Amino acid sequence: MTDRMQMFQKHELDLINDASMEILGRIGVRFHSEGALAVFQQHGFRQDGKSVFFTEKDVQSALESAPARFRIRARNPAKDVSIGGDDFVLLPTGGAPNVAASSGEQRPATLEDYHTCCRLVQTSDQLDMNGCLMVQPTDLPPGTAHLDMLFANMVMCDKAYVGPAMFRAAAVDALEMAAIAWGGPERLKEAPVMAAIVSATSPLQYPADEADAIIEMARAGQAVVITDLVMAGTSGPIALPGLLALANAEILAGIVLAQLAGPGAPVVYGSVSAPADMRTVTSAVGAPEAVVLASAVIQLAQHYGLPCRTGGMITNAHCPDAQAAAEGTLMMSTALRNGANFIFHACGQLGSYISMSFEKWLIDEEVCRTLRRVLTSMQITVESIDIETINSVGIDGSYLRHPTTFKHCRELYQPVIFTRRDYPGWRKKGAFRAEEQAARALADRLSQYTRPPIDEGLSEALADFVRRRKRG
Repeated sequence: MTDRMQMFQKHELDLINDASMEILGRIGVRFHSEGALAVFQQHGFRQDGKSVFFTEKDVQSALESAPARFRIRARNPAKDVSIGGDDFVLLPTGGAPNVAASSGEQRPATLEDYHTCCRLVQTSDQLDMNGCLMVQPTDLPPGTAHLDMLFANMVMCDKAYVGPAMFRAAAVDALEMAAIAWGGPERLKEAPVMAAIVSATSPLQYPADEADAIIEMARAGQAVVITDLVMAGTSGPIALPGLLALANAEILAGIVLAQLAGPGAPVVYGSVSAPADMRTVTSAVGAPEAVVLASAVIQLAQHYGLPCRTGGMITNAHCPDAQAAAEGTLMMSTALRNGANFIFHACGQLGSYISMSFEKWLIDEEVCRTLRRVLTSMQITVESIDIETINSVGIDGSYLRHPTTFKHCRELYQPVIFTRRDYPGWRKKGAFRAEEQAARALADRLSQYTRPPIDEGLSEALADFVRRRKRG
């Protein structure tokens, strides 16, 4: 089968790996965490101040203990998810401080917007997991906002979720609330109930909060998504091969820390690296180079036998327009076709993470739904070819009223947001653009939300924990 996208040869992957090993051995990675430095010291790693140096043996040992595939439990067991191999999960956007209207006009995000995100996740037929920090509520104190968001994740949805890991206290709170829900800390170690996304700071550093979150989550047996965002030309080399070597070194260093803290803890190899736009020095997440890097990152993760995280429907556009659709679909189709396993920002992202859009969320779900259908294997059998039907219709016949057409017609994909009407029919129905149709569909979608069942005692126990933590 011909695939015109570059697939690396083994010797090319080995070259990247060798360059990363040289970086880890000669330059090292700086960890701004006393806890992380203590972990490395206990295991005999060479250190110079806060810089830690790694051998290939250290990396190989970590890769051997990390699982190639794992399962995350959901509050509703029917919604457990598997990550790795051929299994993948789609997650909503995250981190946006603003909500954008379909016009592009932005306003600060609120907790109610976060609740709206939870309702959309729960009613989605495309999103496999709930996110974390889907928007940044500006109406809450930053130090405790994670408590309200995590509580919403756990009681408004019954899907698996991403736990907060923006600082160590947030990770600890997430683990304590999970212990309440799943019957104690020891039960958490039986199988992960959340994934936490942690990020390196390029070049070659881990902030204290991120490193501490790795340790806390890995020790508790929870999944850790080790991610970086290297910007070609600013925080990393402008040449993509060099960027890959640098990014790979950063990710592997985080994976080693996770395995030292919690041997066998699930990890995901992740990167959303992209070029920097040299005119604005912003991350050009919608650039073709970002798509090329995503494909390369997936291949590196597979080379190491690890699940992979990449971006999804990401874009630099500030409204759900043609640019947003084109950039997002190119990245999402690449991630899905090449084998990514943990696809964040699958719905709703705008403006290089600065905003999100509920209308774009629904449009992005349509793209995800379409891509899932594209990736559905065609079953070639004697029965599916059905030569008897072809013989019976012959040359002059029609298949329109044939019994097989009635039997199978509903198996063909039907769009939810996009139109297939002819021009007169489209005009008659209001001539709505896709973003307008999504805006019309949003209210109906939210009206379908029903809070999933939850034990009243559990809900109150979680609420009490949040109240106590806020009081300090």
